[in-house]
Amino acid sequence: MHTGTHPGTHPFGPLDFQLVLLRRMADHQPDLVEDARRELGVTPADLREANRRWQAMVRSPRARGSVARYRSVLGPPETSVRRRIGDLECDALAWPVPLWPGLRFEVLTAPGGAVWNEWLVRAPGTPAPELRTAGDLRPWSCTVDEVARAFPPARPMEGTAPTRWRLGLTLPDGKPCVAEFTWGLLQRVGFPDGP
Repeated sequence: MHTGTHPGTHPFGPLDFQLVLLRRMADHQPDLVEDARRELGVTPADLREANRRWQAMVRSPRARGSVARYRSVLGPPETSVRRRIGDLECDALAWPVPLWPGLRFEVLTAPGGAVWNEWLVRAPGTPAPELRTAGDLRPWSCTVDEVARAFPPARPMEGTAPTRWRLGLTLPDGKPCVAEFTWGLLQRVGFPDGP
């Protein structure tokens, strides 16, 4: 990882965490991941090693809780606010993600610290993209929340993994589609009846 140390011998930090995000996105967008990997100056082996270390931290019997793990890896959150969602209150903690300067990694926690959600969201004060047509739904351009607001009523669908979400949408031209997200960031849009 061009840190002057062999991968795996340095403390797991923000760069490693970005590699974890990328590793999960590589299934849908290998070319974008490859570009990002080069931009970060890391090798494919670094990407795999960061993911291996992250999975070991998550699955360790001595594992810290999710919030403590994020704090140890990413440092203190940039923001921490109390938020009401329906009848429930939660804390929303957010960290910058240098690879996507207009986004933040947000963790929503219940009272007592249980993590409800963890994903990428638009940074406060950063304008969201205008989403009107299928052509506006470009990979890595928008978040789950932005797509859901742009094409109501979006229907949440089961994802294919814990860090993946899907939304069933009807576009303004009446065409149904499914938007797929990894860590809250749009990866691709599929059309049940072909393109």
